[in-house]
Amino acid sequence: MPTIKNVIAPMQAWLMSQGRCVGCGMPLSQAKSTKLKNGTEKIVCNCRRVYIFDPKTKKYRRALLDEA
Repeated sequence: MPTIKNVIAPMQAWLMSQGRCVGCGMPLSQAKSTKLKNGTEKIVCNCRRVYIFDPKTKKYRRALLDEA
């Protein structure tokens, strides 16, 4: 029997591949961004979820607790 995480994870992965927030669906390109020392960008959505954008790979990921 699939757990709720097994159902939600593919949808969240699809949203992030589209460059959208997993919480509110807003395009992350419209969110506030701050450049970090390691060359990545910290992005904070209106719903307060924090993401990291790597311009080398052009991919978003959820920020770890120590990055937020």
